Amino acid sequence: MEATEKTFRLMNNYSRWPVRLVRGQGNTVWDEAGKSYLDFTSGIAVASLGHVPPRVTKRLHEQVDTLWHTSNLFEHPLQEQAADALTRLSGLDRAFFCNSGAEANEGAIKIARRFAQKVKGTERYEIITFQQSFHGRTLATLTATGQDKVKDGFAPLPTGFKTIPYNDSEALRAAISDKTCGILLELVQGEGGVHAADPEWVKEIRQLCDQHGLLMLVDEVQTGIGRTGEWFAFLHYGIKPDVVSLAKALGSGFPVGAVLATEQAAEAFAPGTHGTTFGGNPLAMAAALATLETIEQENLLARVREKSGELEKRLKQLQQQLPEQVVSVRGKGLLLGVELTRPAADVIAYARDKGLLILSAGPQVIRLLPSFITTEEEIAHACEVLAEAIQHQ
Repeated sequence: MEATEKTFRLMNNYSRWPVRLVRGQGNTVWDEAGKSYLDFTSGIAVASLGHVPPRVTKRLHEQVDTLWHTSNLFEHPLQEQAADALTRLSGLDRAFFCNSGAEANEGAIKIARRFAQKVKGTERYEIITFQQSFHGRTLATLTATGQDKVKDGFAPLPTGFKTIPYNDSEALRAAISDKTCGILLELVQGEGGVHAADPEWVKEIRQLCDQHGLLMLVDEVQTGIGRTGEWFAFLHYGIKPDVVSLAKALGSGFPVGAVLATEQAAEAFAPGTHGTTFGGNPLAMAAALATLETIEQENLLARVREKSGELEKRLKQLQQQLPEQVVSVRGKGLLLGVELTRPAADVIAYARDKGLLILSAGPQVIRLLPSFITTEEEIAHACEVLAEAIQHQ
């Protein structure tokens, strides 16, 4: 009864699964009854090194005994180190640290508007976004999101966003006006159905931004820090964005977000224009640095590419075996989607009962987000459970 009463004291924001997880190690989590689950959600693309990764755990323990918080009134050696690492890996020039993906996207939006108005001296403010995108839950980022369900009940929404079809060159060219200051997109739409951007369309966006003096903003909250087999999804496309937003995997579960920008775009921010109390605190930076070091030193990007190939191969075999139930397999790296001819929720619930945790990405799409340390045996087991779940009526 006590547990039920405590639940009622929480706001009713989430449709929670009937599972209380109390422990995790590697790719396995356990509930309070001792049942184990193979986690192919990674906490929604967060625990990319598995649960309680050793290097990150060690670094956090050391930092907990040293310093937690100072605010951004002071210089931060760990912030400087993390910024150096992220700019080296991305090819961008400047970094700003915050606490979440929504905050990172807010920062990117603010850079685009202020760059247009204060650096370029124009009155531009509008940002083009795309249908089925997901950029966050703040008022600005849910307005930028191309899904009406997240906007219900929050009118009036902020002005300054125009949402058009994804992978549509004609709609893109028609949407650019003398109000446009930037274009914001995910290169793989995670929440919106695991749709990857067409490479030629992405190059066209880069060309149009250059032609019209716009900033290209790439939301890598879910795809960044190795999820697609490269440090950043934009590296698959042969382009360089002006601004990149990050979060999720950056801290291996410790809340941290970041905005990366070119030197020119970063001119938009000056003292007093944007800030955060908790962002980039020593604990967050310790987690981020240990995460980046682990991926580099253990060559995990190569492992992501290898295991992604194995997982995609098995999922496509599943599609061939069950053509009346599996429509398609798509995505990049270890962000893969399986589109079904039936509701995904039923399949997810059945798989969970069998000890496999997977996600949805829309009403009929299963989203698979295993950690970078997933094994061939775990992939094989997950696909066996998934096949059983799809066929179960």
